[in-house]
Amino acid sequence: MYWKTKVLKISSSNPEPNIINKASTILLNGGLVIYPTDTVYGLGADPFNTEAVRKVYLVKGRGPSPLPILIDSIESAFRVAYVTPLAERLMEIFWPGPLTIVLKARSEAPKEVLFKYTIGIRMPNHKVALMLARSIGGLIVGTSANLHGHPSPRNVNDALAQLNGHVDLALDSGDVIHGIASTVVDATGSELKIIREGVLKAETLKKYI
Repeated sequence: MYWKTKVLKISSSNPEPNIINKASTILLNGGLVIYPTDTVYGLGADPFNTEAVRKVYLVKGRGPSPLPILIDSIESAFRVAYVTPLAERLMEIFWPGPLTIVLKARSEAPKEVLFKYTIGIRMPNHKVALMLARSIGGLIVGTSANLHGHPSPRNVNDALAQLNGHVDLALDSGDVIHGIASTVVDATGSELKIIREGVLKAETLKKYI
């Protein structure tokens, strides 16, 4: 099938640096990139670039609302969020992995993706996503690469069937591990609150917390 969006194959186990560099150049110049994660394919943008974030809303067909952020390390979490003892324990147990943690945002956090001064962050278990985030400073928009209200994409073809021509580049590393969105929890306080159950089940979380 012919795609208007440029597609590049990339290894999930040993991502090619030249391909990561091509993608990061696009992101740092305000462009959008479809990329694989461990849960679903994501629609990436530089979260500190206001126009790029607005493009994400436009491409997905949704109004401004909080966007999840993927990060390259736990250190990056401390840079943009107030990490509670509960959140730190969750990170130690479940990161890298399919758990998005909502925390109070620091002043250094990207303003366009916040919700009531909170930020949702996740360290994915996927080398391409981690390298891509690291290549643009440690943070990348991590919303699913689909139209608002449509199924989340398990592979690059699923993503392009919805977003073809509206994104600058798509990185293809085959089907994702889970094919289900991450679980989202609020760890701003001392008590865990589950916002959305995804790959990780509530029973699993409660077993450790």
